[in-house]
Amino acid sequence: MCGIAGIIDWKAGFGKAKLAAMTLAMRDEMIHRGPDDAGLWLNDSATCALAHRRLSVIDLSAAGQQPMSDAAGTVWVTFNGEIYNFRQLRKQLTDQGCHFRSHTDTEVLPYWFAGMQADRVNTLDGMFAFAVWHEAEKRLLLARDAFGKKPLYYCQGDGYFAFASELKALRALPGFDASIDREALSLYLLSQYIPAPHSIFTGAKKLPPGHYLEADFSGAGAPKIGIGQYADFCPEQPATRPDSVSSLQQLKTVVINAVEKRLVSDVPLGAFLSGGVDSSLVAAIATQELGQKLKTFTIGFEGANDSEHFAAREIADYLGTEHYEKLLKPDAVSLVDEIAARLDEPNGDSSCLPTLLLCRHAREQVTVALSGDGGDEMFGGYGRYRDTLNEAVTAGPEWRASSAYLSPRWLIFQPEIVHALMGEASPAMAHTLYEWRGLLDSTRTPLIHRMRQLDARTYLPGAVLAKVDRMSMQVSLEVRCPLLDVNVKSFAQNLSADQCWQAPGETKRLLKQLASRYLPAEWMNRPKLGFGLPANAWSKAVVMALARELILGPESKLRQHLEATALEQLLAGQESRYFSIYQVWPLLILEAWLRKNA
Repeated sequence: MCGIAGIIDWKAGFGKAKLAAMTLAMRDEMIHRGPDDAGLWLNDSATCALAHRRLSVIDLSAAGQQPMSDAAGTVWVTFNGEIYNFRQLRKQLTDQGCHFRSHTDTEVLPYWFAGMQADRVNTLDGMFAFAVWHEAEKRLLLARDAFGKKPLYYCQGDGYFAFASELKALRALPGFDASIDREALSLYLLSQYIPAPHSIFTGAKKLPPGHYLEADFSGAGAPKIGIGQYADFCPEQPATRPDSVSSLQQLKTVVINAVEKRLVSDVPLGAFLSGGVDSSLVAAIATQELGQKLKTFTIGFEGANDSEHFAAREIADYLGTEHYEKLLKPDAVSLVDEIAARLDEPNGDSSCLPTLLLCRHAREQVTVALSGDGGDEMFGGYGRYRDTLNEAVTAGPEWRASSAYLSPRWLIFQPEIVHALMGEASPAMAHTLYEWRGLLDSTRTPLIHRMRQLDARTYLPGAVLAKVDRMSMQVSLEVRCPLLDVNVKSFAQNLSADQCWQAPGETKRLLKQLASRYLPAEWMNRPKLGFGLPANAWSKAVVMALARELILGPESKLRQHLEATALEQLLAGQESRYFSIYQVWPLLILEAWLRKNA
């Protein structure tokens, strides 16, 4: 993976030296995203600067340096990600007379987007965030992959437009508004992450997954900027019941192809192994179908009976992988500060910590790792789906899917608590909840499909993939997700409800059937663990003592942004009546993050 940045100076008049210095400062805030190489390009008129940090994975030679242009030097690209169908695109372009100087996937982009056709983003099979600048037309195209695996932020300043892979890069810009966006803060309290297009800073926005941004700087006035959507995850109930045998064979084919294309690498490659269905299936396909001699990685926690490393070790032995595991002392509270320091935007997912430790462990051996991320959203695997569907069976006429799902099963704090903490109503939160409720309460598709769609649009990019990107990039590790392949996505959109779920408790039915072809069937219904922290990673006494010290202490930042009385009441309730680490942990992370960034 890589880090990208750029500035379009349409009226600020920075001049070549200042423009270069600013762009370099942005770029080098993200060295961890690309320690192998770096590049900078400025046009002659000093109105456009593009920068890149490179983690070399394909074509390790200097020919892969970015930013990269077409042969004429008219169209320039800075790119973060992998394009898995670049060879097909390259052949098509070669047949049209294009000549290539490298073997990278990046080089197809300046030719593929020579006409700046935004709809061509939909032809890319991969994970990406990139910028294309057309020098002659003074036009910019930004794009982000369908699921939002790679981040992309942008901002508009006084006479300039800028973008970057991380928020900290934008903070290097003059006049950047780094005040905390209260609407974003309310959304974080609601869900433990900040959904696009919001960002924690007032001065920046996130390009949503599956979207592109077009900006025309050719006129004399302000640029014309438009945002469009090219992809979404929209499960539809098939008109007729799918044949189970043919569906299973189709799924096998698309998953094998998805894994195979992600094995292409010029650097050492391995896979995460949690002991769950998704990562186990990816490893099984790589070893048993594709003959890959695979290194697998897991972490475990000392003294924890619910540590996933026991099951992972069993699966690695069964598949014959070269397995590496590391046992750690489960002390989450001591690492709150470190996790907050590594996040460019608050993320209250408690698995950020084990994800960082796992990535650090894998990076000792490999530069690329396969993961099972996306299996739950694509195939219906979360326990909250099961609980909501079972509740719907016995519910009365007043029961609403949105009330059941947007409960503590999914939301961190309920809206009334967020209102109390913020001291005011949040229009952004009200609008977001209106959209979420509308989707969940629609009767156009089965409920399992509506929950999958909501998670794929929100929780997957906002919490899961953001966590994986930030933690893996901290150690310069590229993570690839076969179950979020474009063809797997197309297949998963057409699953029937009973291929995802069967009452009272079988989730992710079809994917488990496929995994049972490679692994013992009884392993498929073991309790879901993932790379989470075990129960003994924290104690109520230690967590609440830290919460009182940080959140209610004299140096508290949260007290500057939230209502002090409501905060005190919330923590008192956590201490005396109920305790939820899933509510206290996001507050601790937010407090620690604010101390470093606000």
